[in-house]
Amino acid sequence: MTAAEVFLKQAVFRPVGESAISVSFGDSISPEILRCTTALMAALKTHPFPGIREYLASYTGVTIFYDPRVLRQLSRFPESPEGKGYLEAQKRIRELVSHIVLSDQDAAPLVRIPVCYGGELGPDLEEVARLHAMTPEEVIRLHSMAEYLVYMIGFAPGYPYLGGLPEALATPRRKTPRLVIPRGSVAIGGSQAGIYPLESPGGWHLLGRTPLSLFNAGNSENPTLLHAGDHVRFYPISRQEYDELAAREES
Repeated sequence: MTAAEVFLKQAVFRPVGESAISVSFGDSISPEILRCTTALMAALKTHPFPGIREYLASYTGVTIFYDPRVLRQLSRFPESPEGKGYLEAQKRIRELVSHIVLSDQDAAPLVRIPVCYGGELGPDLEEVARLHAMTPEEVIRLHSMAEYLVYMIGFAPGYPYLGGLPEALATPRRKTPRLVIPRGSVAIGGSQAGIYPLESPGGWHLLGRTPLSLFNAGNSENPTLLHAGDHVRFYPISRQEYDELAAREES
């Protein structure tokens, strides 16, 4: 039995208020737990049960929101302290989890993200280089040679939390967060990397910016460029290439 299969079998179910349930596969950030969360997300999409409203993945599990009135009508369970329909929701989700078969192969796509590093688009590049006694070119090389794993989407619509940042680039978050970070900013904080899909505040160090759009509210079927389980690699581009790609994205 693989580590991921062990996590799957040890799933813990907990109520979240009166209309949601969390399924936790562990208490650490790991690729094996991520396999479990993405598999459950896929199962919920393929086999939604009556009353389900929404489901969101975190680092270690999935939270499922449901309509307790619908599940109460379907349930043969007595009323429980956890709320109306909770036991019915738990039963249906347990069934989904029990039928999940984890593939031996990682079929997640590799998404390549162009980045214009440094200058006004990456105002913290030189500071990060100084902190690690590197040149800016060395920081760019390390950052762009790594392969990252999208552990979850959160903080803002389409914001990917990326694992896989080289240890040599691990950098504490800024002491004073910025009130405004431009859309597309490529950043690092602690041992993680990320991309700001929308203009927002934030405390991570900005190494560069991508012209790609990570969130499209007009695409109701697939509004985010990245998803949990995807693999990401960054590659450097010039400012001219950045401007040309940004113009295409806007058109």
